[in-house]
Amino acid sequence: MLNWLFKKKYPKYWKKYLDHFTNGQPKSINEIKFVVFDTETTGLNITKDRVLSIGAISIMSNVIAVNDSFEIFIAQEHFNPETVEIHGLLKEGNIDKVSEKEALKQFLKYIKNAILVAHHIDFDISMINQILKRNNLPKLKNQLIDTGALFKKTKKCDNALKNYSLDHLAHVYDIEKHDRHTSQGDAYITGLLFLKILAELNERDHLTLSEILYSKLNTQNYF
Repeated sequence: MLNWLFKKKYPKYWKKYLDHFTNGQPKSINEIKFVVFDTETTGLNITKDRVLSIGAISIMSNVIAVNDSFEIFIAQEHFNPETVEIHGLLKEGNIDKVSEKEALKQFLKYIKNAILVAHHIDFDISMINQILKRNNLPKLKNQLIDTGALFKKTKKCDNALKNYSLDHLAHVYDIEKHDRHTSQGDAYITGLLFLKILAELNERDHLTLSEILYSKLNTQNYF
């Protein structure tokens, strides 16, 4: 099914990424690898703004793998000083940064075919897909889960039409907000939130992957 993709002149790192999708996901949620990630950006305009950092953690068997995390900082010409007070990342600074292309290579190598999880995932996925587009590559192939949408399946949700912030849901589930507004810190908070919501929805251990996957990708609110 992926043969037509391989006929195009894509780089080796993209072909290696695609190789991981030849087999399907395990049937049991406990056997699936989830990668919870977050991006810090220069702003909320998907076409004009840029990703400054990507942070991610892995979850297997309902446990955060503390020795299997990802964090990378990206050198960008485009910069918005007004957002520095949110993410704390300076254009120069002392943090080691890599090119956008190198960050993409490393991120794809890390996530493989894992199911990606984020809070309000539309934005983060769209920002990554813009990086792919700038490198003449297709969009990410991973299946997605949005913790914001997932929360609306729980009994704790009192308004299905409301967009709940990560801060609000951290309060609802009594999660400490260490390193808030850093990509690694927000990924960890989101990972804890995901596990708590998952435990609530999976009380009888009958939850299936199809019940928690996110399919609506709508970026219009971020332009």
